[in-house]
Amino acid sequence: MTKWVIGIIGGSGLYAIDGLEDRREAQVETAWGAPSDTLLRGRIGKVELVFLPRHGKGHRLTPTDVPYRANIAALKAAGCTDVLSISACGSLQEQYAPGDFVAVDQFIDRTFAREKTFFGPGMVAHVSMAQPVCARLSGLAAGAVSAVGGKVHHGGTYLAMEGPQFSSLAESQLYRSWGCHVIGMTNMPEAKLAREAELPYATLAMVTDYDCWRAETEAVTVTNVLEVMHRNSALARLAIVHLAGVLNETPRTTSPQGIESCLDFALITAPDARDPEFLDKLQVIAGRALGS
Repeated sequence: MTKWVIGIIGGSGLYAIDGLEDRREAQVETAWGAPSDTLLRGRIGKVELVFLPRHGKGHRLTPTDVPYRANIAALKAAGCTDVLSISACGSLQEQYAPGDFVAVDQFIDRTFAREKTFFGPGMVAHVSMAQPVCARLSGLAAGAVSAVGGKVHHGGTYLAMEGPQFSSLAESQLYRSWGCHVIGMTNMPEAKLAREAELPYATLAMVTDYDCWRAETEAVTVTNVLEVMHRNSALARLAIVHLAGVLNETPRTTSPQGIESCLDFALITAPDARDPEFLDKLQVIAGRALGS
């Protein structure tokens, strides 16, 4: 596999990308329902890009209501080889300042009201999440931010909370004591589902605020989140263009972590105990491993 097809999950600010050719939209349906919105496809050079607004156009969906399974299934069915998440986050550490980017490398999942797996009764699987992001894609994305003049932190632990409310002061202080670096509401179960779909996944988190732990700073509000996010969106767009340029000169091979074949070590249900109907539903996600 030498062709990059990059799925980008983010907000509407990412559509205005200079140089995006052959733009076309597609409404899709998956076995897990419809994704958050239509897919926008285009290319920069030889690299195909597939954009999906996580919350839908106009930010219609709460973090809990995002159809995470349908989103990942839609990108997999669209032929994406890798998935890059662009999302806003709050900072839990002084050095991660508003306006900075973080190439997240670890997650703590504190969400509780979301469907978190494609698998279930009739076909059980347990993928490893020890290293939850693709180190290669994360490094390339972080390098692209630096190249366009942004400040990026290489590594950080992202605490995923359910939301939609922001943290209490006690929660914010607890997460800091755990050593978390940033906090957000959307990257779980997204990262878990991408791994089940054998899609290398990386997150560029844009720091918009200091949550509410920092006594000398106003507690996070939607107003200050949007203000910083709008400033950062221009850098995010530039970074994606730069990343595409780098990928144009980088033949794609399988990820060094072997993510594209991780289901080889995850399927546990005996062949004679597998539910044929459920296997049909799983074909777009796990057809390679299931032998389709």
